[in-house]
Amino acid sequence: MSSAVDTASAYVPFNPHRVDLDTADPKAVVCYLNRSPNDYNGRVGLRISALFVILATSSMTTLFPVLATRIPRLRIPRYVYLFARYFGAGVIIATAFIHLLDPAYEEIGPASCVGMSKGWDSYSWPPAIAMTAVMLIFLLDFGAEWYVEQKYECDQADVSVEKVITTCPGHSTDGANSTDEGHSSESHEDCHNSPIKQSTTGHDAHAGHQFLHSGDQDAQTPVALPTAASPTNSSHDHSKDTIDIESHAFLTGDSPASERIFREQIAAFLILEFGVLFHSVIIGLNLGVVGEEFSNLYPVVVFHQAFEGLGIGARLSSIPFPKRLGWMPWAFCIAYGLTTPIALAIGLGLATTYESTGFTASIVSGVLDSISAGILLYTGLVELLARDFLFNPNRTRDRTRIIFMLACLFAGCLVMALLGKWA
Repeated sequence: MSSAVDTASAYVPFNPHRVDLDTADPKAVVCYLNRSPNDYNGRVGLRISALFVILATSSMTTLFPVLATRIPRLRIPRYVYLFARYFGAGVIIATAFIHLLDPAYEEIGPASCVGMSKGWDSYSWPPAIAMTAVMLIFLLDFGAEWYVEQKYECDQADVSVEKVITTCPGHSTDGANSTDEGHSSESHEDCHNSPIKQSTTGHDAHAGHQFLHSGDQDAQTPVALPTAASPTNSSHDHSKDTIDIESHAFLTGDSPASERIFREQIAAFLILEFGVLFHSVIIGLNLGVVGEEFSNLYPVVVFHQAFEGLGIGARLSSIPFPKRLGWMPWAFCIAYGLTTPIALAIGLGLATTYESTGFTASIVSGVLDSISAGILLYTGLVELLARDFLFNPNRTRDRTRIIFMLACLFAGCLVMALLGKWA
């Protein structure tokens, strides 16, 4: 008799105004607390302005580093480039933890409405999905590098990527040399010399491979040449075996060496780009339908997209695209600039019907956030930090520059983490 009563009481509809926490279904309580109705409050003009402001800001911050590598007069001081590169790296790492993984727990984690539902309550899915994304991205990255290594077996030569985007002490943008007593001879030689290193196997070849992902240090970036390099003491042959930085042959893909660097770096960049684009879609949708929080969210999203764009542009600027793919860097920049505005426009179209905390919306958003978190975690920690700081044999020995790079990295993490309080 008592079991029949208990069975009948289990089917009593949940009444949020009369809740006995000792007998209430925890899932029903959590789903009710997490559910928020559509609170769109109009202000269409301001939301449309956000669309164009975000479009302009995202596009400009992403395009500028790419333009600076191709237009000599736009070259920037070295420390400005280092700021963009490492501040952007910090932004990407903080985005993975604060803006993606944490929201994923709120959407499909064990304590969420979805996470307490049948089929989702058997496991903690956000870290599992993120871990799966990390391992799949690792296989993709490793497979791409393995393929390139097997296809382009050749000697190594040196080229400095940093020279392409930054101004050098005592060196004008028109190619004329000038003297500046304020700079050390080491900095002067770093900008104007491009010595050749011979390496085929072992540590030197491994160092060259690692440095393909890092183009901002003191030493030169090793790249593979199609033929054996000339002896280092034959200065008259250097023009044959080194890439002419000033003529931008390195970035425009005029040599077979550039093809190898492109194939090495493009897979890692695509991973970063797609992870950021997934995240941008969710940001745009939420910005289009949010209610009273819009006033706070608007400036935060503008800064968020600008900082991410800066990091993407800095990384994109050092990839040598072949001439047949000369459109690709511009397409990547445009894709990043357009993603959030387009998602915002879609959000405006669904403003009165879309519920960001709905069951289906939470599943989609939580899964995408978990995947994007895994992608950006791998990219940020492996491609950006480990390759540049830990496994880069040509890492700068300049103490001031190292401190500046680390300060920019931590500043990017800090600023993006603080923005996570509002978005």
